[in-house]
Amino acid sequence: MGAILVALPFILIVAFAIGGGDEDGRGGNRITLMDTATASAANFAATCLFVSAGFLLVIPVALFCGDTVASEAGWSSLRYLLAAPVPRARLLWSKLVVALGFSAAAMVLLPLVALAAGTVAYGWGPLRLPTGGALPAADSLGRLGLAVAFVFVSQLVTAGLAFWLSTRTDAPLGAVGGAVGLTIVGNVLDAVTALGDWRDFLPAHWQFAWIDALQPQLEWGGMVKGTAVSVTYALVLFALAFRGFARKDIVS
Repeated sequence: MGAILVALPFILIVAFAIGGGDEDGRGGNRITLMDTATASAANFAATCLFVSAGFLLVIPVALFCGDTVASEAGWSSLRYLLAAPVPRARLLWSKLVVALGFSAAAMVLLPLVALAAGTVAYGWGPLRLPTGGALPAADSLGRLGLAVAFVFVSQLVTAGLAFWLSTRTDAPLGAVGGAVGLTIVGNVLDAVTALGDWRDFLPAHWQFAWIDALQPQLEWGGMVKGTAVSVTYALVLFALAFRGFARKDIVS
């Protein structure tokens, strides 16, 4: 997974080199974040985050959090851990902290590699904004850091779902696949405009709210709402995992 995240910026650099760039938009249309990808290293990092936040960054979170408890059960080592004796809550907390730590590392790895590769390929400079204007390079780092932090928070729903499923099954692939599958279902439902305001309660509806950080004036509204929705769902799922595991009969 780390190799894929490291390779993505270089794949995009090759793609832009082959396809060329049109920073003025397609045929004079409105400029998008993708159109400004080659303007600077900061723009390139933002583009890498944009193309990966919807799905690619979901996978490491689901892997790390879904493999935690289910893998121990699959190896038939879970009951021996608890016989140490290790309190069940302590075991889950340890697993969860490590899983979230690796997930955060995956979130940080991609933009860091993108910044380094983008600096070599496109140079270090201000962050050109699709809405017009630019942010100084020093300020753009803070905005990108805020964007990465929000992406991590938005993925807490996937983490909670994978972690809960990991306590319910002995098959790690089932927990990981279930979390990724339900995340995809959420993205599909968010695309159904007929749901109207009901989509505001879907975590997927706010997954790209971090783009508000790449505005001339920082906009907090969407990110605050997205954080509230994601944290609420995540806390419920984590609570279900701890409650269910505390009462579960461990036989593997």
